[in-house]
Amino acid sequence: MERRVMHKVSLLRSARARSAEADCTSLGSKLRKQRLGILGTEVTPTDIERTCADIERWIAEGRREYVCVTGAHGIIESRRDVRVHQAHAQAGMVVPDGMPLVFMARHLGFPDTSRVYGPDLMRRLTAISAARGYRQFYYGGPPGLADALSLELRSRHRKLQVAGTLAPPFRSQSEDEDAREVDIINSARPDIVWVGLSTPKQELWMSAHRERLNAPVLIGIGAAFDFLAGTKRQAPVWMQKKGLEWSYRLMSEPRRLWKRYARIVPTFAALAVCQLLLEGTDGRYHADG
Repeated sequence: MERRVMHKVSLLRSARARSAEADCTSLGSKLRKQRLGILGTEVTPTDIERTCADIERWIAEGRREYVCVTGAHGIIESRRDVRVHQAHAQAGMVVPDGMPLVFMARHLGFPDTSRVYGPDLMRRLTAISAARGYRQFYYGGPPGLADALSLELRSRHRKLQVAGTLAPPFRSQSEDEDAREVDIINSARPDIVWVGLSTPKQELWMSAHRERLNAPVLIGIGAAFDFLAGTKRQAPVWMQKKGLEWSYRLMSEPRRLWKRYARIVPTFAALAVCQLLLEGTDGRYHADG
């Protein structure tokens, strides 16, 4: 009799566990479907307030997620390289860093979408982190940049907790070197790991390391390290709002960026026009159908 009762209890617990797992899977699927397909890449139609709220929720839940802060460059790289496309597809969020993506989202039925500009996201989350006690780790950039960024942000937010910084070499690393970096980051126990490796390297790095790092959130932030550390100047606000920041950056660093923008700007513009004509300007379109 006792064995029968225990067996029934065991079956009941298993059924409840399967039901809870199914509910979680269903919820995760619904959240994934809230993305908008822009030239084949899923983008989260959001704004900076909702992005910060979602990141705080991940930290509270102890999740393991990463954020792709993506502009036209990331979209075009995703079309060229299946690995980059997969890295975006696996991200917890793909937020619109550039105004062209915001314009697309609004025309495709998401009028509340606004730009989640990488440097502004970092400023906002840094202020929140100082107030909440979230620990930061800065990974990327040339030697000294992450340290300079840490000093600058701590001078503005005296309660900010910086768990560590790390500047990886500008070359492929051995498995042992990579494992040591993972150990360094995990030993520091950060809540947020900021990754400043530029696109698409940072997206590939986050995708490859997500399951090996214990931090709840990784955020690929690109040139924000330079902007917030003061080593590079940002475009004027009016150029940012008009979607012309690329032209300012091109004028600032023509030798490094002209090939990139000569390929990305006309390609994105042509493909965006085609999608808008095919999908219309008042209907919602999801990359997952």
